[in-house]
Order: sequence, then structure tokens, then C-alpha cells
Amino acid sequence: MRGGEASTDPGIALPEPDGDGGGTAPGAPLLIPGETCWRIERATRFAIFVDAAGYFATLKRAVLCAERRVLFIGWDFDPRIRLDPLGGGRPEEDRLGAVLERAVERNPALEIGVLQWDLGMLRALGRGLAPIVLLDRRAPDRLTFAVDTHHPVGGAHHQKIVVIDDSLAFAGGIDVTADRWDTSDHTDDNPDRCRPVNGRGTGRPTGPWHDATSIMTGPAARAVAELARERWESGTGERLEELEEVPDCWPEGVEPLLTDVDVAISRTRPEHGGTPLVHEVELLWLAVIAAARRSLYVESQYFASRRIAEAVAERLREPDGPDVVVVNPWTADGWLSEKAMGTARAAALEILREADVHDRFRLYTPVTEQRAHIYVHAKVTVVDDRLLRIGSSNVNNRSMGLDTECDLAIEAVEGEPGAEGVAATISGFRDRLLAEHLGCTAEQVAAAIQGTGSLVRGIEQLRRPSGRSLVPFEPPELGPADRALGESEVMDPEKTPNRWRRVERFFARRRRPRGRTRA
Repeated sequence: MRGGEASTDPGIALPEPDGDGGGTAPGAPLLIPGETCWRIERATRFAIFVDAAGYFATLKRAVLCAERRVLFIGWDFDPRIRLDPLGGGRPEEDRLGAVLERAVERNPALEIGVLQWDLGMLRALGRGLAPIVLLDRRAPDRLTFAVDTHHPVGGAHHQKIVVIDDSLAFAGGIDVTADRWDTSDHTDDNPDRCRPVNGRGTGRPTGPWHDATSIMTGPAARAVAELARERWESGTGERLEELEEVPDCWPEGVEPLLTDVDVAISRTRPEHGGTPLVHEVELLWLAVIAAARRSLYVESQYFASRRIAEAVAERLREPDGPDVVVVNPWTADGWLSEKAMGTARAAALEILREADVHDRFRLYTPVTEQRAHIYVHAKVTVVDDRLLRIGSSNVNNRSMGLDTECDLAIEAVEGEPGAEGVAATISGFRDRLLAEHLGCTAEQVAAAIQGTGSLVRGIEQLRRPSGRSLVPFEPPELGPADRALGESEVMDPEKTPNRWRRVERFFARRRRPRGRTRA
């Protein structure tokens, strides 16, 4: 850490390793309830939507089939967006607001609640959307729009959760709002990729957008539902009781990625209004960095946390440390975000490139067939073939301690039943993401990584100078003012105690044995 900075929170509950070299066996779990996650629950079925087209179409069907309750918990929300433009039908009937109204009109027992971060509402005003409080007055009975103001100054409610009947949950990085819809083709000119407008007509075209979210049933979905109800009560003061005897409602046409699998939920909740700080998201980040043996693959909107960068740098200096690949957008969304996060990213890259003495780090941005930049909003991490994480948190200080976040993780723990199948699914999902970015097949990605023995070298073998591909990111030169801004972290301050040193000592013993191919 900075100049050998020691942990500022030595009281963390993780035990110290034994001084004789003993301790936790390699491959022991990274997901520890009460530390790196809130709880671990079983999902009867679990799947991931890559990019919003499939998610929005499925969400539409799920809302229209809901029996008792639908909860939207979001950073931003826009009822004017189309959910399934590829499905045909009249555009005005496909808009989110029309779908919600139709759902409550068809089912007298159904209630729908929409909770949006208050400053997210101000962003919506800039898109020409009426304030959500006015939408609530115009909405039918049993359809409630509410604004969440219960957060620290400068903080955001950043979770992206939708829960159907407390039995089906969507959680990840996709906001149900404008600019998110796209297919995984990310074609340069897609007429369905456009801004919503009031009334009839079509808004201006929007650029390609890469994102991801998850869907699940079973106890894991009910745990996400509990988190959503807690957030609803915090934001509105209304307590919602858990729904009983509502059957799982897995949507038709969605193929599960995994069945009967444990799913961990990790949260960030800032200290505010008498509630203590929860930073399981950050602790899981530090744990996976410490434990990664061969590769760490990250997709994130930002890469701006100095603490995370310094932890990665320590691993890059090791002779047999992991490959680290980060996929980011070329620039942040908006001038202010770029000023804050772009300068912090450039400073983080200086730290990492100085530490990368073994040439194992890359930061890429994806481009379309015509080499336009694809905006990366997904929040995905894959550690070896061991852990898959998807959620709302970014690699910045806000997500570690100031904003409210929800991440999900699945782990293949060596020695547990079915671990090999889960491990194959985890690495296969990473290969599927890379195939999308590189314009090839997942099989080609797997073969390149296996053939070169390295995630970085496998990607480099497949990168192309034209068409769909990944492009190395080169940060701009930082002037004195920008450098001072990045180092001060005034626009993205650290809000959590520094637990890296103890986490590193504990989880370093959970690396897998040496001698395996990097993957």
C-alpha cells in the first residue's frame, strides 16, 4: 500500500495465519458470511443476461406474469423505454410504463413499487422525463413511484434489483432506464438503439453499450427480495411483509447457466442515520486479489480505486503471480465523471505499469466492427476458474464505502460436490465474454488461453487490427492539476478502513497449488 501503509483496521475478525507456515488449505472458500459476503443461499436456477436486450424482454414477460408484488430498486428509471423492440407489436404498448400499468390493470391482486435514487431523478429531468413524484400522482392505484433520499451527502443508491413475488430476482449492473438497451452484436447502426421520447416518435440514436445482470430463483432470490424490502422501507418508511406460498416463476425461454448452486450476496452500505458501515464488496475484492493464482478478469465501468490498484500491483510483482485483465470504457460517461474517474484511472495505471515487471497486466476497451468504442457498464469479475462475481459495484472508492451496492458471487470450492462442473461454467462464461469482445468464438478463446498458458497472451493472440476486438487503453498525460486531483481523491474519497494487509495474509493461503496452466 502507499509507502508500506499498514492496515488501519487490525480488529477485523479474520484470524492471523500460523507462524509456522500452516494455516488455511489451498482452495478453501473465499466467500465467508459476515466478512466477504452477507449470506450464502441456494439458487434452484441461475442465469446471466449479457447486454440488456434479453434482460428487458424477459423482464417484460415476468412483470406481466407477476401475481402479488413487483419491486424495482434502482439508481435510475425511465418508464418511456421500450422493453422488447425486437418482439414486434405496437411501440407504445412496449414501453415500460405501459407494461406496468397493464400488469396492475389485468391483476387486481398485484402491487408494483418503483424506488429511485433522488439525484437519479434529476438526471431523468435532463432527458425530458417528468419528476417521479408527478408520475406517482398520475399512476393507477397499486402502482407506486417513490424517491429514495436516505443516503449520505454525495452518496448514491446504486443497486439495480427487480424482484417478482419475492421468488424471482434480477440483480446486477443493468439499470431499467435509457441508453442501456443493446444486443451482444453491438452493431454500429442499430435503429432500435435510441433515446426514449415523450409521446410517439423515436429519439436520437445512442451508442453501443455492454452490460450484464443475473436472474435466479430459490432461497437466493428470497434473500435478494429481503434486501429489496429493506431498501424500500429505508427509502419510503413502509414495511413490506415477506410473501408466502408464491411459486417460483422462472420465465420460459431462459436457459439456466447453473442449477442448485450456492450464491453469495455481498453489500456496500454506508454509515448513515445510525446504520453501521458494511463493506463486504471491498473485502471480497481484496480477498480475490490475494487468492487469485492464474488469472483475474475484470469488467467495470471505472478502474479508479487506488487501494485496489495497489493490491493488484503487489500480485503483479510476484514471479508467479496472476495475469490481470481489465475491460473498461474508453472514457467515463460525462465530463465530470471523466474528470474524477479518468484522472484516478490514469494514476492507478501508473502504479500498475511500474509494478508489471513480468508483463502480466492489460487494460483494454472494446470496439465495434467499424472500431467505434463500446461503452462498458458491466460489473463482472472472474477469478481463475474458481469464482464468478456480477453486481452493481465498480472499481472505485464510491462503490467500496459510499454508495449502496449489491454483488452476487458463485464459487467452485475444491472438494465439494459438483465443483468441477461449476468451475467449467465459470471459465466458460469468461470465455463467452471475451469472445463477444474479440469477435470470435468461446472455443477459440479457450484454445488460445490453453495453448499459450496465459490469459494475457491468449487475448493478444486473438486481437485484431480491424473489426471487433479489444484495444489497449493508453491514458492521457496528466498535467499538474489533474495529477493533484487524482491523488487528493477529493471527488472519490476513500470511506473504508484499510484491511488489505490482514486480508492478504489470510487469503493468500487460499491460492490453488502451483503448476497449473494459467486460465
